[in-house]
Amino acid sequence: MELEYWYPIIVLFGSFAIMLAVGIPITFSIGLASLLSIVTALPFDSAISVISQKMTVGLDGFTLLAIPFFVLAGNIMNTGGIARRLVNLAQAMVGRMPGSLAHCNVLANSLFGAISGSAVASAAAVGGIMAPLQEKEGYDPAFSAAVNITSAPIGLMIPPSNVLIVYSLASGGTSVAALFLGGYLPGILTAVALMAVAAVYARRHHYPVAQRINFRQFLRVTWDAIPSLLLIFIIIGGIIGGVFTPTEASAIAVVYSLLLAILYREISFRNLPAVLLESVVTSSIVLLLVGCSLGMSWAMTNADIPELINEMITSVSDNKWVVLLIINIILLLVGTFMDITPAILIFTPIFLPIANSLGIDPIHFGIIMVFNLSIGLCTPPVGTILFVGCSIGKTSIDKVVRPLMPMFLALFAVMAMICYFPQLSLLLPTLFAPS
Repeated sequence: MELEYWYPIIVLFGSFAIMLAVGIPITFSIGLASLLSIVTALPFDSAISVISQKMTVGLDGFTLLAIPFFVLAGNIMNTGGIARRLVNLAQAMVGRMPGSLAHCNVLANSLFGAISGSAVASAAAVGGIMAPLQEKEGYDPAFSAAVNITSAPIGLMIPPSNVLIVYSLASGGTSVAALFLGGYLPGILTAVALMAVAAVYARRHHYPVAQRINFRQFLRVTWDAIPSLLLIFIIIGGIIGGVFTPTEASAIAVVYSLLLAILYREISFRNLPAVLLESVVTSSIVLLLVGCSLGMSWAMTNADIPELINEMITSVSDNKWVVLLIINIILLLVGTFMDITPAILIFTPIFLPIANSLGIDPIHFGIIMVFNLSIGLCTPPVGTILFVGCSIGKTSIDKVVRPLMPMFLALFAVMAMICYFPQLSLLLPTLFAPS
């Protein structure tokens, strides 16, 4: 190949790596690297026009409106007392198991993440409640933080999930409802795997079990949490039944969570401006990231990178399971230095055509991508949840690495099951095909 062929590729990845190394935020690194790559093929004014158009057109979608609405709903829930009620329910359900507070952390993250749709919010809200309780019971802070860190991303699998909406956009319109349904079994399997690891660790370190509660107390805790849990059934039931779209469901989630927070009397109209401002800032960051990532996706296509990667992977093997293994290894490496949203937007157009050519269902592949990249949120150097979890748990990254290892092994085992047993992702979408 001529050297000119490699110019856009070298400029794209070289400038991106340099900007990340010098500390430029990833959003601007993606956008500027894309622009520099396009400049190698087009005049500067044309390159500016092209990348601006790609960013604008990419963000001009009704489905993307679900992201700011779900962000707002999650922030309302985070300040409205919902996390504490879900923790109480989780503790009532697993209180007699060895290491009950660790199991409670996993279960509460699964429940709160499923309602808020945010892994970071889940790690902060649930971890903030559980860390003092676990410290009081003599749990190792590093172990407690490891449990919180690895279980927080479960909310990215169990809907509503913003990253599944982003994958739907990047994949060219894969059904959001089907993706939401496809995430349930992998999410539940992840929770079970992490609880199994926690049980072994708790037995080995003789961690205490919680006090037994009577049936009346259990009913009271359950009754207190039911209004929060109903949101899941309202959203998913409405989408599956064709009552409303995922975007409309996100608006309903805002109204419902606000009414619930007022009912619980843990949020007032005086607090709303701060919640709205935080939601606007978060949504702006996410959507700017989406726009810049779509620009990089086009720049990579313009440089023929998808075809180049396709040729490299298929030259190794034409067996779909081997190809899937290679893709998973690449995604694991990508997830260690790139946030999940831009990774999905940039690499879905590259890997999905390969998956389609091998007969892999887009829903199945979407669940694989989201699960795989969510592991990167728990690893340095970009692991957002890792830093939040260590901060909340009042421990350091070097101390949390050792208890994280068996948790990661459990996550890798689940990832292998999701990859090589497609029905884990496709069973519910097949049974409850949205009307």
